Amino acid sequence: MDPKARYDKERTDGKLNRLSVILAAAERVFTSKGIEKTTMQDIATEANIGIATLFRYFPKKEKLIVAVATRLYEPILERFQTIAAEPMTSLAQLAALFDYFIEDHHNPSITFMVDFESYAAHSPEPIDGIQQFNSLNRLISQEYETIVRRGMEDGSIRTDIAVKETLTTVINAFGLFSKKLSLQNNILLLESDYPSDVQLRVLKHILLDYLKPANG
Repeated sequence: MDPKARYDKERTDGKLNRLSVILAAAERVFTSKGIEKTTMQDIATEANIGIATLFRYFPKKEKLIVAVATRLYEPILERFQTIAAEPMTSLAQLAALFDYFIEDHHNPSITFMVDFESYAAHSPEPIDGIQQFNSLNRLISQEYETIVRRGMEDGSIRTDIAVKETLTTVINAFGLFSKKLSLQNNILLLESDYPSDVQLRVLKHILLDYLKPANG
């Protein structure tokens, strides 16, 4: 590699590494302090960089908020893609998705994601840069549509229900419930002796049993 190419590569790698450090620091601070209360100086301090450097990467706080949310959704897309490509029935793919939600609901990043969804919902104007996040969400939806279409064709889902509407409702309900349980240490709606993992597995079996054909 010639010296200029090596220099350009090192410069690019350095920028990517610093970007990763900034996003990780922002996630930690947003999660601990909340999006509204976090300042750009808080994030610069956590990332051990100057505030001017942070603004070179993210001129506005909103762009950084969206970048963190997008970064956290990328593994979700990868898991949906992996499961949708598996040579198994639609019902089995749904079970795999439920297992993923159960596995992931202890992830500290869920606190940020719930805060982000509330922040976006209450913003009077579209958040700057939200298109990138929305595009990622659409890709996740497309992967799930692949699973839904399989369920309409492979006989693993009962045919006396509206399959598309039901499977959409099922995945949304399970995802929302898993998020709520992940926050139960901070927002305990009902005193319970049952761990969140147990509750999610119970809901998983209820939903799968409902979706199975009578002879399944």
